[in-house]
Amino acid sequence: MNRFLLIGVNHNTAPVEVRERLAIPESHLPEATKRLAGHPGIEEAMILSTCNRVEMLARATNGTADLRSFIREYFQVEPCTVEQHLYEYRERDAVRHLFRVASSLDSMVVGEPQILGQVKEAYAVARGVGAVNSHLDALVTRAFAVAKRVRSETAIGTSAVSVASVAVELAQKIFGSLEGRSVYLIGAGKMSELAARHLLAHGAAGIFVANRTYEKALQMAERFHGQAIHFDKLYETADKADIVITSTGAPHAIFRREHGERFLARRKNRPMFFIDIAVPRDVDPAMNELDGIFVYDIDDLQQVASAHVADRKKEAERAEQIIEAEVERFAARVQTSNVVPTIVSLQEHLENIRQAEVERLHGRFGQTTPEQDAAIEALTRAIINKILHTPITTLKSAARDQGEGPMVELIRRIFNLEDKAKAAGDGSKD
Repeated sequence: MNRFLLIGVNHNTAPVEVRERLAIPESHLPEATKRLAGHPGIEEAMILSTCNRVEMLARATNGTADLRSFIREYFQVEPCTVEQHLYEYRERDAVRHLFRVASSLDSMVVGEPQILGQVKEAYAVARGVGAVNSHLDALVTRAFAVAKRVRSETAIGTSAVSVASVAVELAQKIFGSLEGRSVYLIGAGKMSELAARHLLAHGAAGIFVANRTYEKALQMAERFHGQAIHFDKLYETADKADIVITSTGAPHAIFRREHGERFLARRKNRPMFFIDIAVPRDVDPAMNELDGIFVYDIDDLQQVASAHVADRKKEAERAEQIIEAEVERFAARVQTSNVVPTIVSLQEHLENIRQAEVERLHGRFGQTTPEQDAAIEALTRAIINKILHTPITTLKSAARDQGEGPMVELIRRIFNLEDKAKAAGDGSKD
């Protein structure tokens, strides 16, 4: 299928230290792509390099090219370092893999939207250095269309599948909108910090930070452009926040029912949302019995995330069906387009014969009237079109059904088109 090749490593096949060894910084990507396009046997090329994958997509000159040798030479690595982690696809399998990657079916978190943007950036770099021509352009732009179709026809990217994104989803259900909502971060854990970042990214406004070590609270508050609070002022200030994210490592609950009652009284019963990521838990489950207090602990968040993962798996199955159909559709289009040089050559061959015969006719009969010229043109063109109909239809049908090779070869031999068709098919690098 147009000599497409793909080789790479990803989060499933290679540990992070191998991916780091093969990662290409954004500033080096144009030069790396240009070198790949100039590698022996390569006509077109593109490189996708992210934290979870490094992949090289190429179109080979004659169907074969040693992409493994490029990896060894460019990265200066011993074969034993990367060989066992590499996957390699050709033709239809390469097309399928690209469609799956662009549609986020091959991502660590299935359905995440970032990968499509990363593929588009890699494509833009490749075009910018002249490494993409008509064949690879057709493939990659089709991958974008397939990804769009997967997004529009499935719900693969609609449900949250991380603790941080679930926290945002639940907060939005409680408050309707996060615009202007304040967040109180208690403890300096990475997961609670990530949840806070997600909330702020979705419209939450001010942030307070309390930690047993005040210096750490200051450092984190500075990162968020928020306000650090001394830990001993926690109960006096917690009611200022709409959303409390807590992860202290305390051996027992630091928020109990009586605290919740006081908070609600000060807030005039405006709701509060507690995201308890601590183990053991920071928030007494009895707090959840209060009207206006909503408490979710780490197990609650993970259960919601797991349920959404199951939903995404169902949607992913639908997406896989879409991709299979799109691979077949693209393959049929490529196979049909591959016979175009032979069809054009055949048309030109018969048109040359027609014109030569018309000129010979004029030479025998001398001057003819415009009406006679029109009649001769119409008659000869009709004959040529009838002769062309069957071989052209047969070529297109053969290309769709079993590949164009044998039938193209037969037509070339019958009409003596060998040299012309080869020139038409190989004469440009697009």
